[in-house]
Amino acid sequence: MTRVHNFSAGPAALPESVLQQAAAEMLDWRGSGMGVMEMSHRGPQFTQIAAEAESLLRELLQAPPNYKLLFMQGGALAENAIVPMNMLRGRASADYIDTGEWSKKSAQEARRYGGVNIAASGAGSGYTAIPARETWQLDPQAAYVHICSNETIGGLEYHFTPDVGEVPLVADMSSSILSRPVDVSKYGLIYGGAQKNIGPAGLTLVIVREDLLGQALPCTPTAFNYQVVADNGSMYNTPPTYAIYIAGLVFNWIKAQGGLAAMEQHNAAKAALLYGALDASDFYSTPVARECRSRMNVTFRLPDERLDAAFLKGAEARGLVQLKGHRVVGGMRASLYNAMPLAGVQALVDWLREFEKTQG
Repeated sequence: MTRVHNFSAGPAALPESVLQQAAAEMLDWRGSGMGVMEMSHRGPQFTQIAAEAESLLRELLQAPPNYKLLFMQGGALAENAIVPMNMLRGRASADYIDTGEWSKKSAQEARRYGGVNIAASGAGSGYTAIPARETWQLDPQAAYVHICSNETIGGLEYHFTPDVGEVPLVADMSSSILSRPVDVSKYGLIYGGAQKNIGPAGLTLVIVREDLLGQALPCTPTAFNYQVVADNGSMYNTPPTYAIYIAGLVFNWIKAQGGLAAMEQHNAAKAALLYGALDASDFYSTPVARECRSRMNVTFRLPDERLDAAFLKGAEARGLVQLKGHRVVGGMRASLYNAMPLAGVQALVDWLREFEKTQG
């Protein structure tokens, strides 16, 4: 069997060792005589799996004890509604920083539950840069300040944690969580879908400071009330059990690689290799400002869109797949999540150079 280098933005590649372990345990988890997908979520076997996953996640993030780690469902799109339901806490509005398609979706959904102040926007630059922190027009009475830490479509990433004063900072970290160390204590809430760096689609992580719990809007569905989810150990309803199991295996894999500091070095090396090749070429172009470039999602363009199909076809023939850019912006996109090996990026760089020689 030949494995391809999968540059998909999500669902994304998983570490091969994780897939091999999951395959080995598919029919029989640790002598239980059953697979994880068949287990009761309240049984002793899965209770152990969930507890181990939560403990590993807390260890990797070095999350303080006054933060709850929740395993939920619905992805970041659902959290776009669940966050304001839980986080408005009697305030009239929240501040949102608009840096691209995903932060726009977050703000649009939040307007269904309260006021939204767009405190800063990258629209004027065509979403090629994150607005400088000193330009943000924040409301000191806002319920929270919301950012998207990494815009997968446009290829922008925060390389700093913005200081927003006493107002809780909320971050959609779907595509950057566990790719580098993060100071959880600087955030009121972190959320994200798991299908980038963590595991299969279906699992959503929520990391929330305890003092922000317990003030959900009356319209909040019980299963989406963070306080209820926390009080029930993420077991108020049946959680995505198999996705939690895989996430736990991935957390173990990250720990074995050296933790988040090692992941950051690994991801920085991959991004430097690919951006270096793009910058050295007059054939390819990268629209994002250098200081805002994403390590997770590298976007680039060919000089003529009519070449896109040939580029993608040749890449696929070389085992380099899912390089087509998002339909909203076009171009190309290479996602370099944790499980992407440096060899995969080198293979892409080799193809970039080969294609330029024949078409440039």
